[in-house]
Amino acid sequence: MKVLIDACVLYPTVVREVLLKSAAAGVFTPLWSARILEEWRRAAARLNPVAAAQAEAEIALVKARWPEAEVDPKPSDEARLYLPDENDVHVLASAIAGSADVLLTVNIKDFPRGTLYEEGIRRDEPDHFLTSHFVQQPEVVKAAVAEVWDRAKTMEGCPPNQRALLRKARLPRLAKALTNLEY
Repeated sequence: MKVLIDACVLYPTVVREVLLKSAAAGVFTPLWSARILEEWRRAAARLNPVAAAQAEAEIALVKARWPEAEVDPKPSDEARLYLPDENDVHVLASAIAGSADVLLTVNIKDFPRGTLYEEGIRRDEPDHFLTSHFVQQPEVVKAAVAEVWDRAKTMEGCPPNQRALLRKARLPRLAKALTNLEY
């Protein structure tokens, strides 16, 4: 399954890392465009120069890890598409260019299901997507979350437990599914 990941999903860190660790384990094939990666970098730069530099390094790493993930939207697709926010047309055009099965975003209002359906693309948001894959491949997603949690514990301001980290990252259903697994 090919999944175009919107910039709002690539940034923040926890969601991105759980997703990409799942992708590395073969759950799905990630896709993005150069513009999407640039939006991630700009979002990080709004925090401070250190965050911008860190984003640039992380972008270089994901590009090296998945050199085939970057797609180029066709100008003809961008010209014919309409979305509520014209600044998101490039995201849908990128999904079309990459033959994505899913467009992963938190901006659901900007990507009407009917419009995506006409292009053969399903819209999903990270919490539902990861929880669905957890049901299908619990050990893979659980391992991805555990790796992210281990790294997060070394950072200042880390939530007190894995569930709190996931909830803070707007992954409450995944947090609940993992908690239910423990009982």
